Amino acid sequence: MSAWRLVVLAPDSFKGTATATDAARALARGWRTVSPADELVAKPMADGGEGTLDAFATAVPGAERVPVTVRGPDDRPTDAAWLRLPDGTAVVELALTSGITLLDRLRPLDAHTFGFGQAIAAALDAGAARLLLAIGGSASTDGGVGALAALGGVFLDGHREPVASGARGVGAIAHVDLSGLRRLPPGGALILGDVTNPLLGPRGAAAVFGPQKGATPAMIDAVDQHLARLAHAIPGGEAFAATPGAGAAGGTGFGLLAWGATMAAGAGAVADAIGLDAALERADLVISGEGRFDAQSAAGKAPREVATRAAAAGVPVALVAGAIDADASGFAAAASLTDLAGGGTAAMAEPLRWLEAAGAALARALT
Repeated sequence: MSAWRLVVLAPDSFKGTATATDAARALARGWRTVSPADELVAKPMADGGEGTLDAFATAVPGAERVPVTVRGPDDRPTDAAWLRLPDGTAVVELALTSGITLLDRLRPLDAHTFGFGQAIAAALDAGAARLLLAIGGSASTDGGVGALAALGGVFLDGHREPVASGARGVGAIAHVDLSGLRRLPPGGALILGDVTNPLLGPRGAAAVFGPQKGATPAMIDAVDQHLARLAHAIPGGEAFAATPGAGAAGGTGFGLLAWGATMAAGAGAVADAIGLDAALERADLVISGEGRFDAQSAAGKAPREVATRAAAAGVPVALVAGAIDADASGFAAAASLTDLAGGGTAAMAEPLRWLEAAGAALARALT
């Protein structure tokens, strides 16, 4: 029998392959094959990226999904939803409206965030008292120009014509008018980001996240210059560009800061909402994880947030990830789906099968 009595399962989603809720269930099934007597408590996590809306929907009684159809990152109509909380707060998730998983093929220069702005506008139209804006998982590097345009911002080229969508259009911006932007709701807008990167430079939106969106090295240099042009054109833009998190979601963090929103740690906000600290008070072990555990994981991702809170509560932490590409020595045990499956392709083909195997492997390692 395991030495543990109560195990909290708090994984993030395994991007594009398994939701956080499904990951927690699979881990539980595997754990029970080894230690069936243990009490397992599922607390699916998110960090501002994919699955954030689901995490709030699970955690907050009375939360209501409100359907909305928006212009997706490749211009196709996209059915999405925002979440109305009982206190009047609206949760809007970029991944559902302008996310990279919505693309059939990557569009590094042309994907945009207009649909995200449309969903925010829909929440405002419905009387949202406060906004929680989850911005991970973006398909684009448009500096949030698409979202701001949907909210009433005007971006013109040198001929006083509206610029094209996406990073390509950002490079043509000559005139910016934000005077027509929608007002923030009474309770303001909080940006739930999962990274601390600035907008520009070697740690900026183009350099760090551009390759994930299909950008070549030549494109990266050009897009960084485009974003610098945007920062110069917006009043106070240079200061916003240097703010930690401005580079999140292809610079959408920057655009929302220019609107007047405030940056926050997404994983921390979700952890508070789901009552993670209360669960840890009773826990003997917590398991967290994500699709890839790498150097970025220490910069605000869900497993690091869980590990920090667990350390404060004196609870050991185990890690599960699709691939582990960073030092995991601080965890009580770690399991890689890639290692268990014999390769990344096999792990991604059957993620729940290998998450279940990971749950069993961790139970054996910690018995």
